[in-house]
Amino acid sequence: MRIPAQLVVSTNATDTAANILSNESLFRLGLLLGFLAVAFNIGRMGLFYVLFRPAGRTAALVMAFFAILAVGLQAASLLFQVPILLILKNGSDFGALNAQQLQSLALIFLRWSGQASNVYLAFFGLWCVLVGYLIYKATFLPRILGILMALAGLGYATYLWPPLANYLYPYNLALGVGELALWLWLLILGVNPERWKEQANATSTAS
Repeated sequence: MRIPAQLVVSTNATDTAANILSNESLFRLGLLLGFLAVAFNIGRMGLFYVLFRPAGRTAALVMAFFAILAVGLQAASLLFQVPILLILKNGSDFGALNAQQLQSLALIFLRWSGQASNVYLAFFGLWCVLVGYLIYKATFLPRILGILMALAGLGYATYLWPPLANYLYPYNLALGVGELALWLWLLILGVNPERWKEQANATSTAS
């Protein structure tokens, strides 16, 4: 997300094209990292559904719904970037548009990508809030992690209204430390397996 932001000049298609063409390897790296992030998110969100389902089946299903929307939007934001280099480097071969028109078309794709990315962050934030809620209900993780995760989600959710998100930046994204705290806890300490099994059995019995 940060690499395209460094190259795009939102009000100048010519400068944007020059930045991308002079940093083609960096632009390609951004795309590669973006698609790896999509794959990572698919795995992470699937894992979290299984992990937190014992804390609430209905909430876990809603969480999965927002996960699907978020990953789809994240992938869509990247797909808008895929044709950029083709447009800027080989678009003149098609003969229908001149150089300035091609540069403007590339900038339009990039701005659409940015809009899709903002909506992705908003839905990702709602997913984080639901994760926080499920952690708070769970017996196998500290509740403070759920509170921190929900706060991180609220920070991301500000991108539902980009002017507000831009006004609060970087403080809204700084709340993402809650997401980092959860990952560090899971990687170092993990969940309490006995309590996870107890809650999973209780949920199965109740259903």
